[in-house]
Amino acid sequence: MSETNQIDINYLHHTVLRETEDESLLEIDPNFYRNLSDFIGNLKKQEFDGVESKIKDTMIEMATELTSLLINVRLEKISKSKDLEIGFLLDEEKFILDSQEEENDRKEMILSATINGKSKFLESLSQNHKTKKIAVRFLQEVDEIVGADLEKYGPFKIEDIATIPYENAQALIAKNAATKVRLED
Repeated sequence: MSETNQIDINYLHHTVLRETEDESLLEIDPNFYRNLSDFIGNLKKQEFDGVESKIKDTMIEMATELTSLLINVRLEKISKSKDLEIGFLLDEEKFILDSQEEENDRKEMILSATINGKSKFLESLSQNHKTKKIAVRFLQEVDEIVGADLEKYGPFKIEDIATIPYENAQALIAKNAATKVRLED
């Protein structure tokens, strides 16, 4: 997409409309989601008062809903397609599909280990998952904890970021004491 053909709300609407009206996956500019992200991000940065602010907020809401619809429609087409044109997949969609393949592989691994009596393998998987480290940002002060890996972590202050075992992180997240740090954070 050239500089003269930037994404705006009309272009986004037209793209979603074309995608929903056609049964096959449409070819879209490889930078579509990045350009769309720039459009929405720039819109959010603009400051207006009164009616102009309401219009901006409505445009952001429309762009958000259209983006969600586009992603869902394209992923639905991809999942149902027998003769998928792989070249039409955008990198972001490939990223989503990769996680689905990983999920299917994991299901097969658990099923196979279970029906083939490999309880030690399942125990090992379970322990590795509990102690796998993830990054969290603390939303509350937390005293020192003993991790699932039996190591000591903390104490932590609000806004501290730490890498702790998954099981401990999940417990803290459930209590709203921490939040998972994602790539975009």
